[in-house]
Amino acid sequence: MTSPGSTPGTATRSEHDLLGDRDVPADAYYGIQTLRAQENFHITDLPLSHFPRLIEALAQVKRATARANHGLGALDDERAAAIEQACTEIVGGELHEHFVVDMIQGGAGTSTNMNANEVIANRGLEILGRQKGEYEHLHPNNHVNLAQSTNDVYPTSLRLGILLTFPALVESMDHLITTLRAKGAEYSRVLKMGRTQMQDAVPMTVGQEFNAWATTIEEDVVRLTRTAAAFQEINLGATAIGTGITTDPRYAQLATQELSDLTGIDFVVSADLVEATSDTGAFVTFSGILRRIAVKISKICNDLRLLSSGPRAGFHEINLPAVQPGSSIMPGKVNPVIPEVVNQVAFEVIGNDLTVAFAAEGGQLQLNAFEPVIAFNILESTRIMTRAMNTLADRCIAGITLNEDTLEDNLRRSIGVVTALVPVIGYAAATDVASTALETGRPVADLVLERGLLDESRLKSLLSPESMTSPHRATPTGTMPDLSNEWLDSGEITRLPLEPDTEG
Repeated sequence: MTSPGSTPGTATRSEHDLLGDRDVPADAYYGIQTLRAQENFHITDLPLSHFPRLIEALAQVKRATARANHGLGALDDERAAAIEQACTEIVGGELHEHFVVDMIQGGAGTSTNMNANEVIANRGLEILGRQKGEYEHLHPNNHVNLAQSTNDVYPTSLRLGILLTFPALVESMDHLITTLRAKGAEYSRVLKMGRTQMQDAVPMTVGQEFNAWATTIEEDVVRLTRTAAAFQEINLGATAIGTGITTDPRYAQLATQELSDLTGIDFVVSADLVEATSDTGAFVTFSGILRRIAVKISKICNDLRLLSSGPRAGFHEINLPAVQPGSSIMPGKVNPVIPEVVNQVAFEVIGNDLTVAFAAEGGQLQLNAFEPVIAFNILESTRIMTRAMNTLADRCIAGITLNEDTLEDNLRRSIGVVTALVPVIGYAAATDVASTALETGRPVADLVLERGLLDESRLKSLLSPESMTSPHRATPTGTMPDLSNEWLDSGEITRLPLEPDTEG
């Protein structure tokens, strides 16, 4: 029988398992159980090697357990050294193409664990001067998987895989934050109209808008890092259900310490290994933070698409970089394709989080059999969000320019600026000005001057960027300012005394 990926006439070796004998490609480092998993799980067409950090994590866990078993006298020098060398090569990026099992699989990750066991065993056999498949000298189960179960190896490897993967996401978030802050500084003095409920609100600066986007992402850098720390508690040594069957009493602590030494990450043994073996709470929480980030980044992209809409019949306040033609039929059309693709990434991440929640809830008794889909969705969300953040920063935010004429015209025509005058002319007078401005289309400033509510110098001061876009003290309507207050001499805006507002 021809093995998957081979052609008729390809050299094979025969291997045996619980279900019988099968021919495996002679040059394959995986073995019979991986072969069966390949045949059974044609789901995503994304193999374990799609996530290199997960492969590295599996190898580090196997390396740590080999060291622990050797230290306890359960694994001889020769086999321990062969396993460690094979694992070291895998951590260095070798043999990843032999991790061929589909990411989504039945069996609670057993096929993933056996794929790793077989690759390490067969590479170890080569190191020992033996042929692949000569498992009597180095066995995938008896030696590579010694004192282990899928049920402690797989969740531990996934936790380590996430810890190795998420720093790239944090780096991409930091890059986006820096890019947004740069735009915030560049446009810190440019006024625009803020909006609430899609209606004119009050003035702000363009810089404040960009800085607000940066801040909302910045908040979750801290949250993501703190949440990831929960993955440092592991169940290595729990074996099948958390009772530690087949292990030396010293094994769990020793294997965990070895993993810490190898990775530089301070892992700890869970206080209750039975609970830890079935618990997926840390994955749910981490996925929830990824969803939170996705929701925020999608909202930013919604804003970018609105603010750049037009160019003639939309908001047209900002220009997004033109990165490709936008239509096969409409000449000159350019679409906001970068925000659009990031929106779609966000939708995917939000959906992935729902899958994680269902999978976590679906576990029964002493094990959650659905950790493979949890692994796939968290790692995929992290991967595509990392790329999306970098794409948004480099191919969109960095190249944004302003349409200052549009911003100035919107500000001039908006009635929202009247809010800045309320502390001085009173709500009733401001409302009357706003109503007239709406009815006639005339600028608020012209009406205020025409009615003698303020003189031109005073009005200009109140409608300055400093007055309209940040807190400041205001003189109550109809009262004289307290000239003894130090703030009058501090360079802040002062206000002229006005007549009492007889309309209330």
